[in-house]
Amino acid sequence: MTELKIAPQNPANGPVAAAVLACGFGCFALGVLSVAGDGSKSVAAALNFYNPTGTLSGVTTVAIAIWLVCWAVLAIRWRNKIVAFGKISAIAFLLLASSLLLTFPPFGDLLLGR
Repeated sequence: MTELKIAPQNPANGPVAAAVLACGFGCFALGVLSVAGDGSKSVAAALNFYNPTGTLSGVTTVAIAIWLVCWAVLAIRWRNKIVAFGKISAIAFLLLASSLLLTFPPFGDLLLGR
């Protein structure tokens, strides 16, 4: 006869929440870096990792690095925790909406005073 294992009632949702929030941070970093690259020649030069693509190569590379680092740190910190997933999702959605706004050229130009 096999033994049945009962799953816990409230499993830890920390790793999933970490992934969702890290996505929000990565998207927001993409928006901020794209505006910064458009507004400053020194930032644009620092983000130019590959000449044929210009600053886009650095913006996306750094944003992906920020996403991965945030995901790793949050996943380790929230490994066995139960977090308020609704609040985490709302924060991630606000970061995503902000990044969408920042990558919209007329809004970026407005921020840069053009």
